[in-house]
Amino acid sequence: MLPSDIAFGPDAFGRTGGAGVRVVWLGTAGFAIEFEGHVLLIDPYVTRASLGTLLGELRPDIAAIERHVPRADAIIVGHTHFDHALDVPAIARRTGARVFGSRSSAALCRAGGVPEERVEVVERPSGSAPVDREIGPFALRFVPSAHSRFLLGRVPAPGDIADCDDVPLRVGGYKCGAVFGVEIRVGGRTLYHVGSAEIVDANVPAMHVDLLLMCVAGWTSSRDLPERVMSRFAPGAVLLSHWDNFFRPIERPARPLPAMQMPRLVERLTRVAKGVKIGTLPILGELRI
Repeated sequence: MLPSDIAFGPDAFGRTGGAGVRVVWLGTAGFAIEFEGHVLLIDPYVTRASLGTLLGELRPDIAAIERHVPRADAIIVGHTHFDHALDVPAIARRTGARVFGSRSSAALCRAGGVPEERVEVVERPSGSAPVDREIGPFALRFVPSAHSRFLLGRVPAPGDIADCDDVPLRVGGYKCGAVFGVEIRVGGRTLYHVGSAEIVDANVPAMHVDLLLMCVAGWTSSRDLPERVMSRFAPGAVLLSHWDNFFRPIERPARPLPAMQMPRLVERLTRVAKGVKIGTLPILGELRI
């Protein structure tokens, strides 16, 4: 099974034209969610640095940003690895968007020239209630979560970004920081973004979401993840993300990273909840719910 074999068509959810909530996959764990002219970005990473450039300092591709994410009212940073956070300061500067994330994302934004008043830290001490915010038509809940331990049983680049005076950073400088799952309610729909292949069960009450945006990379390192997410979220549909080789330019067709085990993942998801729609999108592809 290839990701394209389970791709959602434009009318997969019975919404055509301009109806419903528009969801655009930006590659990796990145999404643009649009409703009535308002745009929410989650983990937008369109630079897609090549493997060769990872040996030096990472810089956002401003031309790609202007082409593919020209508008945003708000940006959510689920965690601060480079493939989630590199482009955020540049996008925020150009669009005037507010940024929500961890202390690490705030440090990154300050160093990148984003005005302090447009950056909000939604990280709270362990055991605190999730943070709720409203931006235009979007009601957001930031749920403390965790990163999958796929690197020999460890989280890659653990810790916080405390000092960004030396921006641009190298890959290792993009520490993970605090991790969030995000519940988004808009237009009568509920979406939930799982940006790393792990959840903290105690932080996620049983709920129903219309669309679960689920990270694939690292899922085999998280115990019983397919069963746990389907039990917690009871999704109407699952859109799989972060399975693509993000070292390829955004204009080229998505290709899966090695060892994603997509057929096994889909089989386990559908075993828990038969009849639930599970699919993918091409990069910059969209659906409406």
